[in-house]
Amino acid sequence: MCELLGMSANVPTDIVFSFTGLMQRGGRTGPHRDGWGIGFYEGRGLRLFQDPRASSESEVAQLVQRYPIKSEVVIGHIRQANVGQVSLVNTHPFSRELWGRNWCFAHNGQLAGLQGSTSFYRPVGETDSEAAFCDLLNRVRRAFPEPVSVEMLLPVLVAACASYRQLGVFNCLLSDGDWLFSFCSTKLAHITRRAPFGPAQLKDADLKVDFHSETTPNDV
Repeated sequence: MCELLGMSANVPTDIVFSFTGLMQRGGRTGPHRDGWGIGFYEGRGLRLFQDPRASSESEVAQLVQRYPIKSEVVIGHIRQANVGQVSLVNTHPFSRELWGRNWCFAHNGQLAGLQGSTSFYRPVGETDSEAAFCDLLNRVRRAFPEPVSVEMLLPVLVAACASYRQLGVFNCLLSDGDWLFSFCSTKLAHITRRAPFGPAQLKDADLKVDFHSETTPNDV
């Protein structure tokens, strides 16, 4: 099974603290040695870093830890491979264009019997995760060829995710840069940070940060 990390903030926010902890779980304090990736939005642009190596040993991960990531929406993933070989093409997050927006997706779980799409969006790699992402976007594109409000979009997303859930474990993060959607069929852990901010200590790395000095009272 893989692990997911998502962040949604009302202002561009530093993700390096949480990212550093997640990277240690990729082969050092956890068994997820089969690749990692992170996607974060800068305006309408989506910047992706991926590596099929264990994140705790990845020079690309070390580069990202030094990169001043400031974003309102972030999706991170560390992989423990089940379907598909360990390779860059099978490394999350996956991305596609829909409605003139960059969509980003990462998945945790296994989906029995899900076939790769032969419709508009098709998998490049071999994972059930990418197959689900392509199928999901195909459903949205068929229902709404042109952009719609999030209120209209949500029922289609929920129905699709509920159908994947019938095939196995389906936990996912999905974003178009404005919204971060999550669906969970097993365990979900979440935290909301808001004023008054205080210090935080990572469990998987010797790193502590005082959020009070890094934020404003209006940050969430």
